[in-house]
Amino acid sequence: MSEDKKLGLGSVVSISVGLVIATSCLVSLGQGAGTVGVVFIFSMIIACLLNMTTVASLSELNAIMPNTTGGLAQYTLACLGPFPTLISMVGGYLLCNILSSGVEASIFSYAMAQTIKLPVLSIAYTLIMTIVIMIANLRGVDMFAKIQDLVAFLLVGSMIIMGLIGMLKLGTGQVVSQPYTMATKPSKLFSATATAFWLFIGAEYVIPVSKSVKNAKRNVPLGMIIGLALICGVQSIMVFGFHNYTPWQELMDSPAPHLLYGENLLGSAGKIWMTLVAALAVVSTQNSTVNGLASICQGMAKMNMMPRIFAKTNKQGVPWFGVVFVSVTIFIFALISNDSSSIISFLILVGSVFWMISYVLAHVDVLILRKRMPKVPRSFRVPGGPVFPLVGIAGTCYMILNISSDPVERNMIWLVVVITFVVLAVYSFWWIRTRMKMPVFKSVPIQKVMAMENELFYTIRKRKGIWR
Repeated sequence: MSEDKKLGLGSVVSISVGLVIATSCLVSLGQGAGTVGVVFIFSMIIACLLNMTTVASLSELNAIMPNTTGGLAQYTLACLGPFPTLISMVGGYLLCNILSSGVEASIFSYAMAQTIKLPVLSIAYTLIMTIVIMIANLRGVDMFAKIQDLVAFLLVGSMIIMGLIGMLKLGTGQVVSQPYTMATKPSKLFSATATAFWLFIGAEYVIPVSKSVKNAKRNVPLGMIIGLALICGVQSIMVFGFHNYTPWQELMDSPAPHLLYGENLLGSAGKIWMTLVAALAVVSTQNSTVNGLASICQGMAKMNMMPRIFAKTNKQGVPWFGVVFVSVTIFIFALISNDSSSIISFLILVGSVFWMISYVLAHVDVLILRKRMPKVPRSFRVPGGPVFPLVGIAGTCYMILNISSDPVERNMIWLVVVITFVVLAVYSFWWIRTRMKMPVFKSVPIQKVMAMENELFYTIRKRKGIWR
């Protein structure tokens, strides 16, 4: 790809923002604020800083192994071996992302049906959106970036304006008088951090497209950090708006708090505007998810960790099967969860645990490579030695252990996660032994992982009968 066609810092920020600001984030934002009040902002700042340690670790890994399409999969393969790699990537990334995007899409269709009264099934909105995004992603990274830049600009702009109108009490609705805090002790703020964590997940989706970024060693880490800080600021403004126009209890109980806020703020016009924001959010999320997961699947297929067809590309160099597969499965999950938005909070927390585990692995990978290869040149290095990776691991593990303040819900979340990982463990063991024919837990040298990017690596191993 020529340098003038590569993505700039603005596109990196928009991709980072793209997956992070989603409809489910608006739900989590409303529920978190409704639970502890405006002081939820402090929980958001803690979660944002923890996620910044993660993107810093991923940036260092990308500096050691640049231009890898599988991202975290290839880093973990080089550090911990194929077994934890396959489990964490299929469970922590593919399954979690497809499930959450499907639920996102179903909430989008629910919001559209509530606002636009047309005699059509609500799922039709999701189908149209899915087809348009799939076709756009099949056109290549340039088309993907154009959509992402426009959507991210409109999305962030709308949220800032709606938030400022509420914060400055300029809405047409009635101003609510309520306390700034609902938290009776500091421990509630720390518990709310697990809810806030979901608000900042996904900035690392820039990593798989880093080879298409200008001056990637600077723009990739900087773009992710800017994206997270921007999101924290925008959502903080929204929380002040919630305080002035939406009763905390109603906000916490609402399946669509963003629509409730919009209607309380500006009446029917506000509801329509927030429906537009939700539409932009789900387009942005699905666009980033389809592009990112297709690239990750392509990288894993090159390592023979997924069926080879995921590595095939079209004339635009796009892994077409991955784009189609991810789009179709997102729609299937949207169809299954259609009109069942009441379980969104539970699914968000389940998805959070999967994602948190993969983030812990990213920090572990950094510490392992620091030990094994201390003198390898790094264009980016996490400052402070092992401090930030260790803080990231400790903070993320704390959130996993305190994923919900309700003991029953917390145990159910853990149960779902454990059952999923047991099933994935059986599948992963079978695939590695029969298809990859590799030691299950032995790490793969970095040079070999990097060589897997070349088509000849798979071809030669297949001819020798090593890989099937």
